[in-house]
Amino acid sequence: MSAEPDAALLALFDRLGARPVDVPLLQPAEPYLDATGEALRRRIFLTRGEAGEVLCLRPDFTIPVCLAHIAATNPLPRRYSYLGTVFRQGREGVPEFRQAGLEDLGHADKAAADARVLADALEGLATCGLALDGLDVVLGDQGLFEAFLAGLGLPESWQRRLIRTFGDEAALKAALDDLARHDGRSLKGLDPELRRLAMRRDMAALEEAIDGLKAEGGLPPHSGRMASEIAARLVEKVAFAATALSEASLRRLRDFLAIDCPLDAAAGRLAAVCGDDIDLGRALGFFEARAAALGAAGVPLGRIRYRAAFGRAIDYYTGLVFEARAPGAPEPVAGGGRYDHLLAYLGASAPVPAVGFSLWLDRIGARR
Repeated sequence: MSAEPDAALLALFDRLGARPVDVPLLQPAEPYLDATGEALRRRIFLTRGEAGEVLCLRPDFTIPVCLAHIAATNPLPRRYSYLGTVFRQGREGVPEFRQAGLEDLGHADKAAADARVLADALEGLATCGLALDGLDVVLGDQGLFEAFLAGLGLPESWQRRLIRTFGDEAALKAALDDLARHDGRSLKGLDPELRRLAMRRDMAALEEAIDGLKAEGGLPPHSGRMASEIAARLVEKVAFAATALSEASLRRLRDFLAIDCPLDAAAGRLAAVCGDDIDLGRALGFFEARAAALGAAGVPLGRIRYRAAFGRAIDYYTGLVFEARAPGAPEPVAGGGRYDHLLAYLGASAPVPAVGFSLWLDRIGARR
């Protein structure tokens, strides 16, 4: 993009009350290895600092902006904007991408903040020459997914596994297939000793065995994962494989995940799938409040699609997720979501509600 659209975006961010922030090109790698998930973790460019610390070329702005906020001890609520380059081992054949975006931290009215950020992302795209009428915009909600799993009465171990797959269609399909087959295929290839210890829930021995296999090269290094975390997931996986989900519950879960409709029709579709016995509780109230706030912000709800199975493959998201792309395009031109646990993980003294979006400027430029 030229300097003119950049200037227009910066002016928009200023009007939206977002303070510009500049963050270093080299970032500590640990937060990315621990908090972003495999989809981004495997695309990071790693290096080492002078003291031997593991660093990476900045693969996104959200984590550095949050770290900068924590270091500055700025008051909340607060909005930040950025414009610069991120580096990823790219599916698109290039390692550098230009991004602009906004992070909204500390606003207690989460439904209003979600709606405002999505509306701001659409205004940012319009500022760059991409109007809503020429875009496909999809919205997902991890909170609704979690509430539906709880409403089905699934054991917590099942809920955790399914929640971890949210945003990864292949992993979610594999988990549902495991539930449907109930033939232990999910444990195929698992070291027999690890399986035995996991079935016994012998955590000390299991962690020792995992460390031994990693040292011998029998397990991948799982960068950023401790033996205790791997052990806990193995115990959960073995327990998950040992229990079957009823055919009726599995069918209802598939019906929920198949919801794909305009946002203004979502409440009716959810009610039909939930029936009288699954209560989505506060998650549904929040979903409806956010939709109302979007409508009040002038966003036509019929132009936004709600897909119950839609997520973004970054682990720190906790609620709203959304993307916009040109029809048929393989990659989005904008994306964002809510990440309420991230700042506390990064060292904030208390949990901070947070939501934001990124615009992919090179992709936008190619569409103009």
